[in-house]
Amino acid sequence: MLKRRSWVVGLSLVLGVVVAGCSAPSQPGKPGELLLADGFEPESLNPLLGYGAEGAAKFYDGLLAFDGRAQLRPALAVDPPQANADATSWTVKLRDGVRFHDGTPFDAEDVVATYRAAIDPAYASTISSDYDMLAGVEAVDAHTVRFDLKFPYSAWPSKLVLGVMPNESLSTPAPQESSPLNTRPVGTGPYRLVEWRQGDQMTWAANRDYWGGAPAVHDITVVFAKDDNTRAQRLAAGEFDGTVLPPVLAGGAARDGFRAVHHETADYRSIALPHNNPVTGDRAVRTALNLAVDREGMIKALLGGHGKPAHTPIPPSMGAHHEPAATFAHDPREAARVLDEAGWRVGPDGIRERGGTRATFTVLYFADDSLRRDLATGFASDAREIGIEVELAGVDRSAVADRLDTDGIVLGGGNPIDPDPQAYSSLSSSAIGTGTYDNPGQYRNAEVDAALDAARRELDPGKRAELYRQVQRAYVADPGLVYLAFVDHSYVLRDDSFTGYQAPVEPHTHGTTWGPWWNVETWKPRA
Repeated sequence: MLKRRSWVVGLSLVLGVVVAGCSAPSQPGKPGELLLADGFEPESLNPLLGYGAEGAAKFYDGLLAFDGRAQLRPALAVDPPQANADATSWTVKLRDGVRFHDGTPFDAEDVVATYRAAIDPAYASTISSDYDMLAGVEAVDAHTVRFDLKFPYSAWPSKLVLGVMPNESLSTPAPQESSPLNTRPVGTGPYRLVEWRQGDQMTWAANRDYWGGAPAVHDITVVFAKDDNTRAQRLAAGEFDGTVLPPVLAGGAARDGFRAVHHETADYRSIALPHNNPVTGDRAVRTALNLAVDREGMIKALLGGHGKPAHTPIPPSMGAHHEPAATFAHDPREAARVLDEAGWRVGPDGIRERGGTRATFTVLYFADDSLRRDLATGFASDAREIGIEVELAGVDRSAVADRLDTDGIVLGGGNPIDPDPQAYSSLSSSAIGTGTYDNPGQYRNAEVDAALDAARRELDPGKRAELYRQVQRAYVADPGLVYLAFVDHSYVLRDDSFTGYQAPVEPHTHGTTWGPWWNVETWKPRA
């Protein structure tokens, strides 16, 4: 069912260009407006290419939305989704009276088109592996959809934050890399895109017809500035109303009228270790590195204390799913003993070797990320103390994929909504090859795989939590990576314009879409 939206879209885009061409630059501190700075610029604004994968996509709504505290609430759905007895079929009732930014109505056909495109190879969606449990989706009627799954999957609600797209934009199966929605989004969200000067800035305007009520913060400009120090200096000079910064910089950048805030996250930093490498492929080396690394010291020195040690991908914020006993002590002596027992002998230069293989490998980090660089440096120093040489290489993100078979890398990731998306793609052997950063070290552990698969299918909350604790216990007995920390996300924001700030538990994604502004559409002017 097509809704004759194409001519409206064309008119909307023309009007958007006219408005963009006439818009005046924003100034910080203006009533009803925000001028923010971000260190990250999205490559695309298309949900099928990963935009807003954890929710909080300001141009789009999902059927459900994250409430900021690891729970889900209805958004385009009017009620929570209803599962059948074995969780293989989920029915969702849709909100009535919702319109896309182009003025045309939202209904079940848009949901069907979006989710079918997510799993149809013809659309080349980069998130398809996240929906590998979806067998099909059908419109029961104009305001009801049914999702049928390949197997019982109790975490299905966590997949319903995907931004819903207009079905006309998906009527022709084609790779999404060439979709007009990549740069000109048409959604139902609280903001519409006015202008995107790529490499420079992006301007949002409030959706006056938003089903949740027109946002009081009616104009937001986001300036893209990759360098952390540059953003801090420009904030101090009064150029912005807020920005994201590394924790130590955030504390120093706060001044009169501004405050620094630090948000708890499910966002880990880890050293992914390639199992095809003759050094890191050895279980003893991986275990020793986990014992050698000083997590508490890194958090204190590099994060200003704003973080928690990570030993597995499941953070303490996940409550009963977290296994507090699944940890590695900081014990360099025990690390050395493990290596000695495995036949790795210290050479004349202090670096170990075994059978002619020198205990050395490379760890990559993104050259534009100062925190990953610092964590890599700290990791290399701790490894050197036990006789393992880690060479560091700052690289462009585009150069990573070809090196993951042989080199380690500092990775981040995290989703606070459910432990399945948090752990499955990192540890399950079935995730190997499904995406560049899905289990990049090709870790395989039969006990971990079995518990992860069982947890996906388990409907009893208590039994499901125990399965995830089992995953963690099995993992620390045979680690595949070196998890370092769950990093707090740190921001500085103007403190005198609006009320409504709520500190969330954040996913890996942060910056101006998340941060203090994750719920900016609900903010009110300060009286």
